[in-house]
Amino acid sequence: MSREPTNHELIVEKHTRNLRDGYHVWSHDKTDVERALGDYRWTGEMILGTYYQAEHGRPPDNGLEYRVGASGGGFDVLDFNWLPEEKWLAETEGVDVSISLNRRGKGREITIPIPIYGGGMSFGSISEQVMLARAIAAKKWSTFFSTGEGGYPSSLVPFKDHIITQVATGMFGVREETIQHAPIVEFKYAQGAKPGLGGHLLGDKATSSVAALRESVPWVSLFSPFPFHSVYSVEDHRKHVDWIKTTNPEALVSVKVSTPTDVDMVAVGSYFAGANIIHLDGSYGGTGAAPEIAKKNIAMPIEFAVPKVHKYLLGENIRDEVVLMASGGIRSADDIAKIVALGADGAVMGTSELVALGCTRCSNCERGRGCPFGLTTTDLLLSEFVSPEWGAERISNLYQSYEFQLKDILRKLGLSSIRELRGRKDLLVYRGNGRK
Repeated sequence: MSREPTNHELIVEKHTRNLRDGYHVWSHDKTDVERALGDYRWTGEMILGTYYQAEHGRPPDNGLEYRVGASGGGFDVLDFNWLPEEKWLAETEGVDVSISLNRRGKGREITIPIPIYGGGMSFGSISEQVMLARAIAAKKWSTFFSTGEGGYPSSLVPFKDHIITQVATGMFGVREETIQHAPIVEFKYAQGAKPGLGGHLLGDKATSSVAALRESVPWVSLFSPFPFHSVYSVEDHRKHVDWIKTTNPEALVSVKVSTPTDVDMVAVGSYFAGANIIHLDGSYGGTGAAPEIAKKNIAMPIEFAVPKVHKYLLGENIRDEVVLMASGGIRSADDIAKIVALGADGAVMGTSELVALGCTRCSNCERGRGCPFGLTTTDLLLSEFVSPEWGAERISNLYQSYEFQLKDILRKLGLSSIRELRGRKDLLVYRGNGRK
């Protein structure tokens, strides 16, 4: 006997149907879809294309431009210097897109099969259900996702081998046991979308459960200071790394920094402090809660920061001892390949995973009931809109599509490994505003 669908199932089906309709309508009236959805960086086509990939595990085939946006700069004006077709690698030839996350010769050896892991979005900024979806997908792909700075909900403990726990300036939810759980501990010194501003969680998102995890008062706004007031030198930085290594000797340490003009010196300092991973976070990341004035006027775009740091690390003869991960405006498999060609080892994804779950970039993320799809919310009712298993399947499908596209890009460049693409700026060409 069939049962009646729940309200949650009806809402999810309605939202899925709306986006499917948008995907099909685009073929007939592209202008209307572009006008109603997205922005210059995340166009309506990119949103619909990402949603399609999350549903089917492969890129769309109806002409949607899912690879680049319409910003007129950055990744959107770069293309690949493809080889003639007769020089492409055969589809039967193996292409390796795995990367190592530890190159220092000691500590835990970790290799991920795709050059991707999930960036920090905290409990409070997103729901626990979305965190669980990301954790399940990370486990399926033998990769990771970061808790962000809001602490480590107990429901995530079964997935601890695939979770990066974050230590940020507010020290919210930082506990000895979660550091001991973690294969990777991430220090967040700054966020590219709002460097110098610290973190902000407004009162209507600081629910009782969020406040309990952060050891704060419910419904009171929370602010993470900038910077760590215990770190003003490489020596201070080293004390932070030593603290983690003492608590969990096998953990790898990642250092997340924004992209000031001296980011190359910051990266070298992190290396000498003992970091395994240097995570550069450029200016166009963050959810819709990040202020636009900060995104557009403070930090350096990731496309400029990565080659600057890569070149400096090469000059210091330490490039092959650290892993350079990049985030902040990386939206697609093409963007991942481009940032690797500019000098990164891999990419840290955030917004694209939310788009896979239905985010339409409405930019209401800072409000407690602002997200109509139950993603960037801690409201008990809205959070139920996302089933962790459903969300995990969609993120996993998106990763599958990315893997396929990355391998296809490498084949067309005549490369058998993503590691061969690192720093190959000669394989990129500038198309300018006239790119078709």
